[in-house]
Amino acid sequence: MSRLNWTKRAYGVFLLCATTAIALPAQTFTTLHSFDGTDGANPAAVLIQATNGYLYGTTYAGGANNDGTVFKISPSGTLTTLHSFDYTDGEEPNGGLVQATDGNFYGTTYAGGANNDGTVFKISPSGTLTTLHSFAGYPTDGSDPTAALVQATDGNLYGTTLQGGAGNDGTVFKVTAGGALTTLYNFCSQSACTDGSSPYAVLIQATDGNFYGTTFEAGGVAGEGTVFKITPRGALTTLYSFCSQTACTDGAQPLAGLVQATDGNFYGTTTYGGANGGGTVFKITPSGTLTTLYGFCSQSACTDGTRPVAGLVQATDGNFYGTTGGGGANSTCPNNVWGVGCGTVFKISPSGTLTTLHSFDGTDGSGPTAGLAQDTNGKFYGTTFTGGTSSASCSAYGSCGTVFSLSVGLSPFVETEPTSGKVGALVKILGTNLTGTTSVTFNGTSAAFTVVSRSEITTTVPSGATTGKVQVTVSGHTLTSNVNFRVP
Repeated sequence: MSRLNWTKRAYGVFLLCATTAIALPAQTFTTLHSFDGTDGANPAAVLIQATNGYLYGTTYAGGANNDGTVFKISPSGTLTTLHSFDYTDGEEPNGGLVQATDGNFYGTTYAGGANNDGTVFKISPSGTLTTLHSFAGYPTDGSDPTAALVQATDGNLYGTTLQGGAGNDGTVFKVTAGGALTTLYNFCSQSACTDGSSPYAVLIQATDGNFYGTTFEAGGVAGEGTVFKITPRGALTTLYSFCSQTACTDGAQPLAGLVQATDGNFYGTTTYGGANGGGTVFKITPSGTLTTLYGFCSQSACTDGTRPVAGLVQATDGNFYGTTGGGGANSTCPNNVWGVGCGTVFKISPSGTLTTLHSFDGTDGSGPTAGLAQDTNGKFYGTTFTGGTSSASCSAYGSCGTVFSLSVGLSPFVETEPTSGKVGALVKILGTNLTGTTSVTFNGTSAAFTVVSRSEITTTVPSGATTGKVQVTVSGHTLTSNVNFRVP
């Protein structure tokens, strides 16, 4: 019952499978799972690490009804299908999941639901799914959500729809955990859509409390997309319009969202534009000053990659890691919708020095449209939209995609949920092998804690705590949080 043709799909949905290869010294790539259609097909979204230590994600197609799935996978590669969509409860989940403070996961489906305009859903860690909201399209509350949700500091979930709303150009919305939805902004509200159109990517809530995101198509001063800021109440500011430079050397049509780095700036990608037309990596300040850090297809035959569809993750070493949908060292790649080449995994420094870490070859996946997640064990995990070792007939795109891991030698760490809180606030600490923890500190201030499992500790922000790193001591070794914990 798929409603997306490739033209619409260029707004962004797509994905990997079964081999181990050594790419560079101290670097190991492993295909953890090849989808076969029955267990899902064509994963398009970034994975998330849950409090139970598993990674959770979605597939755009496949499953019992070929309407997509929700799955979990262990860090070693054991996959369990938790739910197969059946159209009535949604179909084609293009965005990933977010684990909320209640322990449940929340997400969206691109289509299906009561009006075939997509849904917001909740699913328990064991797989019980509840449809919270069915979108009603134009001219009401939006349609075709393609992005994950973000849980804000107020406890509500925020997201975007690609289309629908008052002008059928997409929306920003807020939804409660119970499913009460409020439309905060309708795009193309300004003359000539200078405020943007068709937001495809997930929002992020920055340290200033506002949300930041991108619009993809036909919006902005040049009609090639924007970067925007929006307050929790819905006041939107366009920070940058792409293709503001001659020949779009600054990039065009961002399909990915942003990441706020430790330096306070935002980093992201554009799928098109750049000096060589292969897309870009950029930095943008909170006030809207944009710097292009890298233009893809800068090397012969695009061995450095082309068409970055996904966003970036800043790892514990301070560098950014991401994927490109096409290009790479292997020019022959059947069924890759992003053109020549199977795609790559790359590292880029904050100043713009790019290193290609892995070139897909089809058998180990192709066409990654999702970004990477750094697990607290130090490794990266990701998906490819197509490729893998399953039958060529397992999906409409020729192959079903994969889940992979990549180790580049980074050490284990801990992650806090949330990343900020006042004294007395409940905090969950995620990690690996946390059994045997002897101390927890917030920027040097000791905190009482409870070890829930080998992957989770619960604690509260102690009196006297200040903004800084959270540290956990286990068996004489100290694990440090990947970002500063902010104490307002």
